[in-house]
Amino acid sequence: MPSDTTGFWTPVALSRDLPAGTVMPAWTAAGSIALWRSASGRISASADRCPHRGMRLSHGFVRGEALSCIYHGWSYGQGGNCLRIPAHPGLTPPETIRVATHDVEEADSVIWVAVGAPASKPPGLDGLIPLRSLTAFAGIAAIEAAAGGKASPDGLVEIEAPTGSICLLLSAREDGQTLIHVLLKGDTGLAASIDASWVAESLRRRAEGLQKKEIAQ
Repeated sequence: MPSDTTGFWTPVALSRDLPAGTVMPAWTAAGSIALWRSASGRISASADRCPHRGMRLSHGFVRGEALSCIYHGWSYGQGGNCLRIPAHPGLTPPETIRVATHDVEEADSVIWVAVGAPASKPPGLDGLIPLRSLTAFAGIAAIEAAAGGKASPDGLVEIEAPTGSICLLLSAREDGQTLIHVLLKGDTGLAASIDASWVAESLRRRAEGLQKKEIAQ
């Protein structure tokens, strides 16, 4: 959630959901991005559009330390520069062919992408263990109402589960949906994980029901 006037960090994915050599779509207030991890494990966040024909780079593939478009294979480095154009193997791509990139940080097993220029590092999640992510077709206000509490400035809402407290890390999307990262607090055993997942799913359904009622009014 926004935390200062210069920029803020958005929690876009859990580390476990992005293995080395893979790419996935993600969303921030700045638009859709291609989130990818190179073969060596470095994470990058690129604009989700190839400059050549506009294909989504999140549909592409990672080879080594580069992200390649699935359409014509144009490849881009972590700094956004074009590294290779397969149709012209002898050509060194000009520096003007680039994709926009965003600052990205991986902390406490959560991947954060910067919108603007945040004045500090992403918030710490010490003692919280990421479990899973899910998307709610509801805004943050509806989720807060379903949870019976307000999110902190860092986007955290604490709720009770049968085996103890859990935290939900919320990230709003421009389409009115909300990405929910479920974080375990304390007990991380199998029973606690199952209970936390069930509670998060139930809260999502309640929030979506509240959202529908608000739209209908």
